[in-house]
Amino acid sequence: MFTVTGVATNKGQTKVRFANDMTRVKVLQKNGFTDIELIELPRAMEKGEAVAHLKTTELYAKFSAAIDSADEKYNGGESVKVTVTKAAKPTKKTVSAEQLLADVGLGKKTVA
Repeated sequence: MFTVTGVATNKGQTKVRFANDMTRVKVLQKNGFTDIELIELPRAMEKGEAVAHLKTTELYAKFSAAIDSADEKYNGGESVKVTVTKAAKPTKKTVSAEQLLADVGLGKKTVA
């Protein structure tokens, strides 16, 4: 059972890593790992469950190949792939005063 999971790169290969606390970062750094990104899990999980959880996080957008590889290894590829996207920012639409008045029925009226 693990309470921390994430990814780390060593010698150009990124893999999913598991730990029981965030001090694992120090050990990975000491051993030459880079791009270390670990997160605390909502509760203690086994490896397969932790990998499935990673697919619901923002890490999946950056490290999908490594997470999918771990999913195949620990879950036999049975877990559902999830795409994590950021919410779209609302766009501002510029409307002229004339158009706004026309939209509410107060625009220019012509007399025939």
